[in-house]
Amino acid sequence: MNRYQAQTDVELITSLRGDDHQAFAEIYHRYWKKLLAIAYHHSKDKIIAEEIVQEVFIGLWNRRNGHHIGNVSAYLATAVKLSVFKQYVRQKRRNEIKEQAAGPLQTSWDEEKIYSRFLQQHINGIVDVLPEKCRLVFKLSREEGLSIPEVAQRMGIAEKTAEAHLTKALKVLKLRLNRPYLWMIILAYTLIR
Repeated sequence: MNRYQAQTDVELITSLRGDDHQAFAEIYHRYWKKLLAIAYHHSKDKIIAEEIVQEVFIGLWNRRNGHHIGNVSAYLATAVKLSVFKQYVRQKRRNEIKEQAAGPLQTSWDEEKIYSRFLQQHINGIVDVLPEKCRLVFKLSREEGLSIPEVAQRMGIAEKTAEAHLTKALKVLKLRLNRPYLWMIILAYTLIR
């Protein structure tokens, strides 16, 4: 029997506050089976129960200096029950999202409109920071639908110059729209709706 096995829970918590890894290990060995049984009883899933117990112990270690724990057994059991509840809420939310995704075509159409609006705003933001003539050529060509000769005539510049400005604008757009973070933002935006 090592010295930690002989310590009370209060002594172990005191040692834990001093960053004592052995005290943490003793608390873990003392309570993991009980916590696993509680988690399994409420979740009815062994894998989820194991994950919950691991999260609770990780939380105990991470907050070892932030909490005053009088009754370790009650504290850990409550933490497990709370984690099971949080897991239940997360799973319920996932199921709601799945149901919405499998919902009518109108939902899909609304999501497409949101995505379209978001993408258009992003493109507008990129266009707004282009150099002035480049931005003007792009807007005349893409927003007003003018051809290169018409753009050149309206701006009083050579067709080759108008074409060069449009090419530059399209390259900048392609480069900025091809960034991975943009797709992560778009994905995140669509998932939270």
